[in-house]
Amino acid sequence: MRLGPATPSARRLPPHRPRPAPYPERCSPGLRVSPALGPAPEDVERRGGRLSKMKVTLSALDTHESSFTPLVVIELAQDVKEETKEWLKNRIISKKKDGGAQLLFRPLLNKYEKETLENQNLYLVGASKIRLLLGAEAVGLVKECNDNTMRAFTYGTRHTFKGFDDDNDDFLTMAECQFIIKHELENLRARDEKMIPGYPQAKLYPGKSLLRRLLTSGIVIQVFPLHDNEALKKLEDSWYTRFTIKCQPTDSIRGYFGETIALYFGFLEYFTFALIPMAVIGLPYYLFVWEDYDKYVIFASFNLIWSTVILEVWKRGCASMTYRWGTLVMKRQFEEPRPGYHGVLGINPVTGREEPLYPSYKRQLRIYLVSLPFVCLCLYFSLFVMMIYFDMEAWALGLHESSGSEWTGILLYVPSIIYAFVIEIMNRLYRYAAEFLTSWENHRLESAYQNHLILKVLVFNFLNCFASLFYIAFVLRDMKLLRQSLATLLITSQILNQVVESLLPYWLQRKHHMQVKRKVQALKADIDATLYEQVVLEKEMGTYLGTFDDYLELFLQFGYVSLFSCVYPLAATFAVLNNLTEVNSDALKMCRVFKRPFAEPSASIGVWQLAFETMSVISVVTNCALIGMSPQVNALFPESKADLILIVVAVEHALLAFKFILAFAIPDKPRHIQMKLARLEFESLEALKQQQVKLATENLKEEWREGEKEKAP
Repeated sequence: MRLGPATPSARRLPPHRPRPAPYPERCSPGLRVSPALGPAPEDVERRGGRLSKMKVTLSALDTHESSFTPLVVIELAQDVKEETKEWLKNRIISKKKDGGAQLLFRPLLNKYEKETLENQNLYLVGASKIRLLLGAEAVGLVKECNDNTMRAFTYGTRHTFKGFDDDNDDFLTMAECQFIIKHELENLRARDEKMIPGYPQAKLYPGKSLLRRLLTSGIVIQVFPLHDNEALKKLEDSWYTRFTIKCQPTDSIRGYFGETIALYFGFLEYFTFALIPMAVIGLPYYLFVWEDYDKYVIFASFNLIWSTVILEVWKRGCASMTYRWGTLVMKRQFEEPRPGYHGVLGINPVTGREEPLYPSYKRQLRIYLVSLPFVCLCLYFSLFVMMIYFDMEAWALGLHESSGSEWTGILLYVPSIIYAFVIEIMNRLYRYAAEFLTSWENHRLESAYQNHLILKVLVFNFLNCFASLFYIAFVLRDMKLLRQSLATLLITSQILNQVVESLLPYWLQRKHHMQVKRKVQALKADIDATLYEQVVLEKEMGTYLGTFDDYLELFLQFGYVSLFSCVYPLAATFAVLNNLTEVNSDALKMCRVFKRPFAEPSASIGVWQLAFETMSVISVVTNCALIGMSPQVNALFPESKADLILIVVAVEHALLAFKFILAFAIPDKPRHIQMKLARLEFESLEALKQQQVKLATENLKEEWREGEKEKAP
């Protein structure tokens, strides 16, 4: 496999430019080691008939290689000063002990090519094979050993891992290589610099992330990983180019995009198939117009069991997948500070490492005195817009009743459609504000940042999307309007998401692609046109902002399906139809619309699991309340409404208790995964004991030597 649309032999390079190395799909790009690097760490020398391995450290690595496989692109602003470029280059290629990243770095265009073409400030970043392997150990990647167990990779024990060979470059995937480079770039931090050279207004202080400061100052425009066009084409062929119902190639997606994106597509596929029973059962309820709410008790009860079982079974399947990928056993309890985190450089009392420190009370003040009031204000504004929507509904209904024509009957759906558009706009505007506030709160860990952002967005989106439905159901008590509004909001939001997220960006990207292609074909310069075209094209692509919006869309869809299932059973059918196209449209945008995102290791879908479980609990309450409000159930208690309320509450509590018992009875991890994890924990404890015994023995020997020295005359 090669990274790039063509092999090096397919293009002629100018004689002054080193010939690029092949672009393998799987990592450790085939980098040629310069003679200055010396013997490779796996090389051995024979002395006295014994085979002794040479010890390799980061300080022994050279950063000046004649050629390397480009993995990551850094784009600088057009007016960046030369001294800034030289400083950035030195920090990237400098050794780790000197505060550098110890990576490989060169411009996309040399001096001759810059005179011929537009002076694009584009730079390619790569790394040697040894550097990537040492980086894999530093970030804690977990790989499968020859004994079929999953263990954290270490360079010293590399030969015990399955698939590793000194002459094989396929041990690490390209996604893992790019993740390692991203980790090193993000952890370049200011030491003694007071400012960025050439930009006195861009202040620095010890511990500040250099990449973050360069991005916020506008010196660095963007940093992104390159696509591997050959590997991408193979992935597309097995993924979405043939419109057939098939399983997602999650392992292939993981190898190319990383675990986080692979988990999303795995969950999307699982959730879609899990909706099919709901759709099959709900369809006859809708087609035969069964208005007796007592019949909906069966459907609501099935909804309760269904929502619990699918979430618990998903956790088991997710555990099996992430164990196979190595992320389930990845040690992440001590996360590195996120790149946007700032503070005064100090010593972390837990790890003993030097890192920025920021007082927790300042963060809490920002959350409770600024963020919380702002969120409440946005919620109030959402309710205000909702009341305007009901005024529009009343106006449309009054107009229809006064005229009685079929055209005004169509007008009854217009307020709901307009409100659905307004909801989407408000959700997107609020998202930007929530991101700004969460970043301003200055959370140390990326996981904490994501949790606070998700909480803010979920609260607003839940109220914004479902408040009108709750108002119709429990205040107006108009089931016909509830069914109409739910259907309109669900279908309109699905169509909008398909168009805005995938179809429109894809059309714009295709148009831009043709412009870039014509421009490159018109060039007369003797350059590496294929690589140049790829980099220029990809730098103009949109940036994929993560799986947040994708999970949020599924979360809201789950709410539409489960919250009011006894009123509109057809919701699951529309959800299935949408998701069958969503799989392909999301795959299309990942491969052809957005830049390739950096891989991120994940062991689960994170806080979204809790969000879906919370929604399923709320759905029990809403469905019990709706059934209790039905005329058929009310007719059973003509004398006392208090008895009806008590019975509904008792049934709701009983169902919730059954739900929690069911969730507890289904283990989160399969038995064989539990055994493997227990075995790993046992071996870790045994290794720790042996290390402590060895250390104690060495201390005793040292004390004995000291005693012998004192006794000696």
